[in-house]
Amino acid sequence: MLLAACTPVTTRPDFKPDPRALVVVLNARPERVTLELETLLPAESLEVERVNLRDGYVESSWYDPTRRRSYHHERDVADLPATVKIRCWADPWVPGQTRLTVEPVYRPRVDPSRPERDLEVIAPPEHAGYKVAQDLIEKAKQKLGTPQSAR
Repeated sequence: MLLAACTPVTTRPDFKPDPRALVVVLNARPERVTLELETLLPAESLEVERVNLRDGYVESSWYDPTRRRSYHHERDVADLPATVKIRCWADPWVPGQTRLTVEPVYRPRVDPSRPERDLEVIAPPEHAGYKVAQDLIEKAKQKLGTPQSAR
């Protein structure tokens, strides 16, 4: 008997995006969307912390939109509630299209006794980090296009 298996190893986090994250369908395959995001984030002054084309995943460092500055470590952040991390999941949708989920999160407080994800909160629409996520989606839509039904 011959068994073929895929490796379950992924660089994506072991959690799913927050259901309130921004979502758009784009006219491009996940690899192309991921490459585009890898270019768009630095253009907005965000540093890319993690990227994997095969997994369709991009994650920024912590970013303060008011200071337009990225931080490698949370301990260096001057204004924790104003600072966001942007995570992007590019998932296959129908052939030739991608469902892009963009999750802007912030941490209202530090608590070393709790897992990092438990402290994260989705940025509300009035948060500057949410606006950064919206801008990323708009730029991706301009570059890659959206299906006729999504307009």
